[in-house]
Amino acid sequence: MEDKATFNRTYWRFLWSSILIALSGCLGTVVDAIIVGHLIGEDGVSAINLTRPVVQVMFTLNMLLATGTGMLVGIELGRKNHQGVAYYFTLAMATCLVVGLIFTAGGIAIPDVVTGWLCTNEGIRPLTLDYLRVMMMGAPAYMVMWALTTMANVDGSPRLVSIAILIDNAVNLSLDLVFIQWLGWGIAGSSTATVVGHLVGIAIMCRHFHYKDNHLRLTLRPTTQERLSFSILCSSLGKIINQGAPLAVACGTLALLFIACNHAVSLVQGRVGLFALAVCMNLLMIYNLFLAGVERTIQSLGSIEVGRGDNEAFQLILRKSFRFITISMLLVCAIVWVFPEAIARFFGAEGEATISETASALRAFALSFIMWCYLDTLMVVYKLYGHHKMALFISFALSLTVIPTLWVIAHLAPQLLWYSYLIAYALEALFILLFHHIGHLKFELPTEAKP
Repeated sequence: MEDKATFNRTYWRFLWSSILIALSGCLGTVVDAIIVGHLIGEDGVSAINLTRPVVQVMFTLNMLLATGTGMLVGIELGRKNHQGVAYYFTLAMATCLVVGLIFTAGGIAIPDVVTGWLCTNEGIRPLTLDYLRVMMMGAPAYMVMWALTTMANVDGSPRLVSIAILIDNAVNLSLDLVFIQWLGWGIAGSSTATVVGHLVGIAIMCRHFHYKDNHLRLTLRPTTQERLSFSILCSSLGKIINQGAPLAVACGTLALLFIACNHAVSLVQGRVGLFALAVCMNLLMIYNLFLAGVERTIQSLGSIEVGRGDNEAFQLILRKSFRFITISMLLVCAIVWVFPEAIARFFGAEGEATISETASALRAFALSFIMWCYLDTLMVVYKLYGHHKMALFISFALSLTVIPTLWVIAHLAPQLLWYSYLIAYALEALFILLFHHIGHLKFELPTEAKP
């Protein structure tokens, strides 16, 4: 392992860069909701939240392709296999672009159909459609931006990634006001600003390819001795999917959870409940800001140490990561518990009933998301240690334990609806502990790490 001072500098450089990367998704959603809440109203905030399952599907596919490839790129960098790095990078970028174009086609052809699946409230549906249409058409920018930042971060350019993300969000924030208020584009202006911000970020990220130590070049040759064939392509995609599957499954099932939660809350609480839920989902983005930063750091630096087979360095990364995420989550939770009414008003809440219900929901979700962050991070740890079945179990259980719990409480004890997540995550933690001991699992790297 490198000396401790150098290691610490590298770790914090990657962590803060990864947190800024997470801002691309966090601010693009949270600030949109805040501005829309004040300029359009509470229904606008609810409309953005109702489109979240589609965003989650895009994020799921990005996790599967870009994050899965990022782990493989890190492992190949640890092995000093630069040809493998370039090959996996090319494969991921091409696949992400194709996926984005498929969403664009959907945004042109069937946005009203997708809106009908997501929104059952006639009053909110037009706003949901306007926001969703632009978001789907701009999907290639979303997919490529996240893939580029993931790869460049692993390849040693966290500073450039940070700059690109900051400018991306500055453009987004500025254009929100221009498009919504000055040009009168309404809620569609919000999603348009996000897409334009990503395009600017992509342009800045291209600077990485001019660096002397850049390993991200375009090639479809898996090795210098062989050309790409259909069997090799299938095998490579299989490796990418295997690496990204736990995170992708967790994100994919989260999309189902969003839909189930929207319907349950609409049934029990109506439009007031939908607004409260939308604010809580924006709170989730704040937690995810720290969670995604920690997970990207573990994936970037951790996968390199896995490739080297350095268990001591990998465990040090995990200790620093869990310490950081614990402190940051507790601080966010404390702020939410002290100022829930102020947060509700910040998102445009009006009326005592709405403010009171949103405050109750915020306090419950602030606790629930702490459990969620620990479980999600633990899933990445199991994956990198080679315990693939346990990682896959956690990824499925993160949402699939909540959905039945949510519906049972909605029908039998609706007054406890906001605590459904916390109850479900506590049950999942018990199952993980049980399965870990039954399987006699150990957190040790194999002698020869394999992707």
